[in-house]
Amino acid sequence: MQLLCLISKCLDIEMNEMKELFEDGFQTMRMTYYPPCPQLELVVGLTPHSGATSITILHQINGIDGFQIKMNGAWTPIQILPNAFVILSNGLSNSIEPRATVNSTRERISIAMFFNPKLDLEIGPIQSLTTIESPALFRRIKMEKYVQDLFSQKLNGKSYLERMKLQPEKAVAFQVEE
Repeated sequence: MQLLCLISKCLDIEMNEMKELFEDGFQTMRMTYYPPCPQLELVVGLTPHSGATSITILHQINGIDGFQIKMNGAWTPIQILPNAFVILSNGLSNSIEPRATVNSTRERISIAMFFNPKLDLEIGPIQSLTTIESPALFRRIKMEKYVQDLFSQKLNGKSYLERMKLQPEKAVAFQVEE
């Protein structure tokens, strides 16, 4: 919870909302080995996707770059600073479209930790960040259904995330009772 507290401060999110989302949630971890491949055009390490989790912390173990994000329609390599973590927030800040690539001569190892709300919780835009001037742009859905729907289709960039968007005329601001 200490990490989530720091994230909530950075993003100006009420701590009680972070607690409600993650206190009884679950965490998973994936360690990925990408062997070297001299013919880079033949393989992709991890296809472009939108995240299935709320928060992902990525650590590249052996310093071999391969993490990329799509910026302005082009894939941009992200240089990870030594001893640094990349924190990806699915919807807490601007969503990115990541992918992982292999190296032509060296193996690459990464560890990703995923922080998720409990499956029976309804997820959506953080209510304390929505206002009449800045309404919620995504619909609310049970976490379990979100994960089931996401994994029942082919990873295809941000296509599932795009389907979660509300039409502009349906965007709503949440009324928070004082």
